[in-house]
This record gives sequence, C-alpha cells and structure tokens, in this order.
Amino acid sequence: MLKTTLLFFLTALAEIIGCFLPWLWLKRGASVWLLLPASLSLALFVWLLTLHPAASGRVYAAYGGVYVMTALLWLRWVDGVKLSHWDWAGALLALSGMLIIVAGWGRS
Repeated sequence: MLKTTLLFFLTALAEIIGCFLPWLWLKRGASVWLLLPASLSLALFVWLLTLHPAASGRVYAAYGGVYVMTALLWLRWVDGVKLSHWDWAGALLALSGMLIIVAGWGRS
C-alpha cells in the first residue's frame, strides 16, 4: 500500500507540474520554453498511471484522492496559501477514500 501511495503522489506531482508551467507562461508571462518541460511532465504523468496493476477506472478513482491532497500541499508550499481546517479535513477524507479503494484491489 505504501508503494502505491508514493507512486500516486509522484504521479500527482508530475500532473501538477505539467499544468503549472503552462499556467506560469499564460498568466505570469514566463517563457514559452516552459511548455517543453510541461509536456515531458505530463507524459511522465500518463506513464506513471500505467504502472498500477488495477483496472484503469479504479486507478483513476484512487488517484483522485491523492491528487486532492497533493494539490493542497502544492497550494501551501508553492503558492504560500495557508490551508484551513476544512482543507485538511477534505484532503484527509479524499486520501481515506483512496486507501479504501486500494485496499480492495484484487479482492473483487
């Protein structure tokens, strides 16, 4: 379960970076060259999703919980926004959902 969770967090980082870099280009006037690492990051994101042994729908559903937590941590660490108790509660609920889905892999 730990390996799967860490793989999901790495996957989420690849997706967030792949989306954040074009956002910097479009909204903050950063270099268009950021689209190159963004493309590579999104390709890495897609490849990482294929490394899970479960059916794609289950992988996407479980991944969603980790993505919520990772996006909020990004909001805190990169954007510098203080998270509320509601943010943390929602992230923990989403992460719990991921753990329940992953615990059931191979049992159905």
